[in-house]
Amino acid sequence: MLIDFFFTLRDAKVPVSIKEFLTLLEALEKSVIAPSLDEFYYLARLTLVKDEPHFDKFDKAFGAYFKGIETVFDTKAEIPLDWLVKRLERELTPEQKAELQKLGYDKLMARLQELLKEQKERHEGGSKWIGTGGTSPFGNGGANPEGIRIGGQGGKRSAVKVWDQRSYRDYDAERELGTRNIKVALRRLRRFARVGAHEELALEDTIRSTANNAGWLDIRMQPERRNRIKVVMLLDVGGSMDDHIERTEELFSAAQSEFKTMEFFYFHNCVYDHLWKNNRRRHSERFPTWDVLRTYPPDTRLIFVGDATMSPYEILAPGGSVEYNNEEAGAEWLARCCSAFPKFAWLNPEPEHLWNYRQSISIIRQILNNRMFPVTIDGLERAMRLLSK
Repeated sequence: MLIDFFFTLRDAKVPVSIKEFLTLLEALEKSVIAPSLDEFYYLARLTLVKDEPHFDKFDKAFGAYFKGIETVFDTKAEIPLDWLVKRLERELTPEQKAELQKLGYDKLMARLQELLKEQKERHEGGSKWIGTGGTSPFGNGGANPEGIRIGGQGGKRSAVKVWDQRSYRDYDAERELGTRNIKVALRRLRRFARVGAHEELALEDTIRSTANNAGWLDIRMQPERRNRIKVVMLLDVGGSMDDHIERTEELFSAAQSEFKTMEFFYFHNCVYDHLWKNNRRRHSERFPTWDVLRTYPPDTRLIFVGDATMSPYEILAPGGSVEYNNEEAGAEWLARCCSAFPKFAWLNPEPEHLWNYRQSISIIRQILNNRMFPVTIDGLERAMRLLSK
């Protein structure tokens, strides 16, 4: 059974070696875990996966292979169907939605402070208290055009701030491209030069030198021809970007293969005072945005990747971030990025025909002097032409 599991992991592009597989078998033979599917999962991941970016591929392969055989591990507990149903979601008519008023960011925060002092118990389905369901602007699982989500799962994407421990997944740089044309479009951003050690045969010079030397072989060498374009890519992750993971991973994978001098950082919704490179450690390993702006030379090409879909507060207001109280507005940080790297562009995976219906997209386009392009072949080509000037 585990031999097939080994090949399932290999088919899922998890770089599992024979030695690691034998280590897993040895651990099972010595009964280091109880007969539990959960414990076997953690043991297998510990012994077979060498790097965190492969965790997601391992999870998918594990789930596909062991689906439906939990009884092998004597699992007696059954998951009630009620756990899998959102019972508290409330659907409102258009007339009821129109009656709900937006309080505005400052009033929302002030009202939340009052409720935190007054409320002493849990509430469901109301319109006033912090709770689940209902039409209150505080809590989760309800329907309100503008509120603060506290815990729970998002879905309607109308929250102006989120109080929850959120986790995102790194984009997979090894993902196979759905279309080769994305790579071709990115190749328009190139500036070749021969620099460094003379390690490559200069065929034309060798032929010419040999001919001038009366036929005696005279080998000439030259530096390798390389693309000298430097790129910093800032990638929006989580929230509404979950709808665009596949296309963004295709773009990310193509960019890493085409741009040999490329750095990337993650942000959520809008750029603020810090960025990160690993979503699993985004709270402990942060890079100050000021340091990023000062580290790379001004001729670096800056590429934002995100759907620019968020509350306008997140761009224009201090403290507007859904995750923490940022001291300066996101608009100020976007302006600083554009000033530090004059050659910049924003790639938006959201369909271009929807841009006029997103207030936040209009705001960001204005800040970036309309340097926003769709993630299509034509859009990528236009963006690369702009950056190559």
